[in-house]
Amino acid sequence: MIADANSIASHLSHRTALVTGASRGLGAALARNLARAGVRVVLVARSREPLEAVVREIRAAGGEAWAIVADVADKRAIHRVSGEAAAVAGPIDLLVHNAATLGAIPLRSLAETDCEELALALATNLVGPFRLTKALVGSMVVRRRGLIVHVSSDAAREAYAGWGAYGVSKAGLEHLARSWNTELASTGVRSIIVDPGEMDTQMHADALPDADRSTLLDPEVAAENVVAAIREASRDLWEGP
Repeated sequence: MIADANSIASHLSHRTALVTGASRGLGAALARNLARAGVRVVLVARSREPLEAVVREIRAAGGEAWAIVADVADKRAIHRVSGEAAAVAGPIDLLVHNAATLGAIPLRSLAETDCEELALALATNLVGPFRLTKALVGSMVVRRRGLIVHVSSDAAREAYAGWGAYGVSKAGLEHLARSWNTELASTGVRSIIVDPGEMDTQMHADALPDADRSTLLDPEVAAENVVAAIREASRDLWEGP
């Protein structure tokens, strides 16, 4: 287990998490932070080399991590991901939906957005999380223990010019999270929404290349905040062994 004097709540130790979009940015930072808390982490992303680099980093520090190369927008990949994750790491206790796409770059108005670009944003940011939750939630319900985390954005609640496809998909994700939480209320499984804020990531640079990076949050700091939210939301779920 990774030694860390500031390690967060011990009740996360020995749990197993699956984090999507984990090859860079917030996803990679979340995987590292969870590993420091003693969580076994399964990392999912489309790009093998950076994904496996994060896994090697976690293992070198004493953590447990595995890589699964897959695209959450691909319906055919979902059951493979859930099956491989359970095979290498055991039942998933914590599912973090972090993978996301902006849609077309440079950003463009809805009138200029191709239907296929909107469909891709929805497939990655909304339908993919729905499918992956559907594949994993049954095991959580049987064990009466699980937390599903939906990484969102203020674009889900505020309409920004050029961010239509992304904002629509994130608004849908937030309502999906609330719907899961309502339907799972008596099962021991919880669904939450986290908004990490504006971060200094490649995605942000792609969207707003002229932004002042000094005003943006370091993904490592954002990850610490998200893991703190996970700790708080899961405290009463995982008090036992």
